[in-house]
Amino acid sequence: MRKVTKSPPPHDEMLQPSLHGNGAAASGHEASQSEAADGQRNILRRVVAASFIGNFVEWFDYAVYGYLAITISAVFFPESVGSAALLGTFAVFAVSFIVRPLGGFIWGHIGDKFGRRTSLSISIIIMSFATFAVGLLPSFDMVGYFAPVLLLVVRLVQGFSAAGEYAGASAFLVEYAPPRRRGLFAAVVPASTATGLLLGSLIAALLFGILSTGQMESWGWRLPFFLAAPMGLIGRYIRTKLEDTPAFRELAQDDDVVKAPVLSMFRDYWRPLVIAMCAVLLNAVGFYVVLSYMPTYLTTELGFGETESFIATTIALLTYVGFIFITGLASDLIGRKRMLIAAAVVFILFTVPAFMLLGVGNFAVVVIIEVLLGAMLTLNDGTLPSFLAEMFPTKIRYSGFAVSFNMSNALFGGTAPFMATLLIGVTHSRLAPGWYLMLAAVVCLAAVLCAKETSHEPLRET
Repeated sequence: MRKVTKSPPPHDEMLQPSLHGNGAAASGHEASQSEAADGQRNILRRVVAASFIGNFVEWFDYAVYGYLAITISAVFFPESVGSAALLGTFAVFAVSFIVRPLGGFIWGHIGDKFGRRTSLSISIIIMSFATFAVGLLPSFDMVGYFAPVLLLVVRLVQGFSAAGEYAGASAFLVEYAPPRRRGLFAAVVPASTATGLLLGSLIAALLFGILSTGQMESWGWRLPFFLAAPMGLIGRYIRTKLEDTPAFRELAQDDDVVKAPVLSMFRDYWRPLVIAMCAVLLNAVGFYVVLSYMPTYLTTELGFGETESFIATTIALLTYVGFIFITGLASDLIGRKRMLIAAAVVFILFTVPAFMLLGVGNFAVVVIIEVLLGAMLTLNDGTLPSFLAEMFPTKIRYSGFAVSFNMSNALFGGTAPFMATLLIGVTHSRLAPGWYLMLAAVVCLAAVLCAKETSHEPLRET
């Protein structure tokens, strides 16, 4: 028989003064309440900081590869020319996503059986040292075809590590958050992801601005990867200073931890798993097309310089981080389902026209379009972490989130830059990425329409 546990009181109720007692007793009680509230706020601040920094490090490491794709293609695929070299680079980018479903199963199992903190502390170390290793790899000129093979191996390790990060950080925040602010707290995850991309974009723009092509291909491309190890150690240190989430500790105390969470997920929660996988599609394609592939698109397809392309994407990322918290808060107020439906509809209506306007050749127009596409994406991305975390009960939350998120990203997210480049080559249309993104929005809309609203449900019983 399932245990029914009462959700903790809303955070704002915890802060209200007691109405019982008077005099010294009342003052003492109010002081005790105030200290408890201060302690709770301090814990929440540390949780937010740990989740932000850890996720930021993971996704800075992972995104630098995309921003340096053109240089990496010259270093590791010099015998290929033009789009063929770029396709080789993006193929390695896509292949690294193959291990993400496997990573989702393993990190989900660890997170649901041994705790969220354990899983997150291990994954950040693996990602940081794998990224550091990229900067040490020999070029094609040094070791021939052995160079891209080594690059592929290290990218596979990165993909395995990244599989546990987004899901784990989201579950961690949602399970710590006040009940009425889960959407806002979970929005920290995509915000930190975008901040990691933002730093990667700034560093890439700086390197392309001050170094020659020869210097970039010789040694400049390695520099961002060397930042990974020290940042990863800082992120892990912060995470190990926190307790695991109240929801998981309660689960462990009640002896409700599932021995095989992945098996339980497939057996008892296959329907929300399928809905979640389809709902992730817009995020998977949109994130990598709008925020990762776009500098390459502007340079190779529209003829902008590398520095201009990175400046446009950097501005879009800055505004994305600001919008993401607004949409996370909005999902708390009007519901996850309405926000995700709105996101899918605007992408269906406006994506292709936006790509048409990108081709006008005016840099100011390009910046405006990128900012608008990023704002549209936040309607989905600011809502998705809390939506996915709330779809599954605590005992399999990490597994359900990690498997659904990573399956969609493996099939459609990691392949998005490759597919965009391939579709442009096949159709001879620069609008092809826009049509591809619109199709992802259609699938997402159909899935979300089948989902239940979860924003006001008690977390343990969702």
